[in-house]
Amino acid sequence: MYKYFCLNPISPVGLEKFSDDYVLAGEMAGADAVLVRSAGMHELEFDKDLKAIARAGAGVNNIPLDKCAEQGIVVFNTPGANANGVKELVIAGMLLASRDILGGINWVQENEEDGNIAKDAEKAKKAFAGCEIQGKKLGVIGLGAIGVLVANAATHLGMEVYGYDPYVSVDSAWRLSRSIHHTKNVDEIYKECDYITIHVPALEDTKGMINKNAISLMKEGVVILNFARDVLVNSEDIVDALVGGKVGRYVTDFPTPEIAGVKHAIVIPHLGASTAESEDNCAKMAVEELKDFLENGNIRNSVNFPACDMGVRDKTRITILHRNIPNMIGQFTALLAKDNVNIDDMTNKSRGSYAYTMIDVDNDVAEDVVKGLEMIEGVLKVRVIA
Repeated sequence: MYKYFCLNPISPVGLEKFSDDYVLAGEMAGADAVLVRSAGMHELEFDKDLKAIARAGAGVNNIPLDKCAEQGIVVFNTPGANANGVKELVIAGMLLASRDILGGINWVQENEEDGNIAKDAEKAKKAFAGCEIQGKKLGVIGLGAIGVLVANAATHLGMEVYGYDPYVSVDSAWRLSRSIHHTKNVDEIYKECDYITIHVPALEDTKGMINKNAISLMKEGVVILNFARDVLVNSEDIVDALVGGKVGRYVTDFPTPEIAGVKHAIVIPHLGASTAESEDNCAKMAVEELKDFLENGNIRNSVNFPACDMGVRDKTRITILHRNIPNMIGQFTALLAKDNVNIDDMTNKSRGSYAYTMIDVDNDVAEDVVKGLEMIEGVLKVRVIA
């Protein structure tokens, strides 16, 4: 029997995927797994029973990844589960930036008591005229799950799309429309595109990537869209560019004191993945990841340990989370051989400072064998799934 705890309300559509072998715990202490959305976990203490945390969403800045790795806690996220919801809002953002729809709606509300509003609207509407996005150039920075969907959708709307991602995955590359111009230099997007949308994670080399230097390369009146992370755009530089007119519109899903209320900024209250479908999809994926890890030891979509998959378990499986240092495998196999544990299959994967080893064995594993593995320097957590 496995125990799981929800730090945030999690969609019942996802929780229904748990079998009768799982029970909802009343507190985090003693739980095997935790499901979370946006709740902050940096100040929490984790006990030895906690094996995994699944974030029902893509961003994991609310989870202490290094601390979890050091304690042998695998952290999962759900990339792509909310991608369609974000894609649709990005397209809406482009349309809002191109046609002053919001200004027109506000005019109607301000003149709602005007008995001659229909006639007056014909005179007023020229103040809200805009342009069409068909035929315009869109630059997509980051061709992950969301970026690919945005790029493909924009081609169907008649836009000329430029894509930039030096680390594009094989899966994303297969899903990317052939009509998209894949540039190897982000400066080409800055110089050529009428609209620029960012879809990259917040890393040290991406924070503040849209700054005064990048903006200086862009077209006059360029539209910048940021539905990824607020820190990707330098707040001071984007405000200066909006006030000076270099940037025609800045559309963001992240309200901050610096940008809220700035003229020509369209600020949305973080609605990108806030659809019923996105929440359901994220919850389902998170639960599936937890079940596969707890029952089979398989890791997919982890953000602090390597991906590793040995399929559905049909015999006793030993899993070992450990540091990525020399001679670990040799120590594992030597200890098992000493105790007459026969290895049927084994795999090992590494990711940076951490590694993961899975071993299928033909016989039972004694408690002293587990203790022996745990005593090896560099081992973080050992599990026997039988």
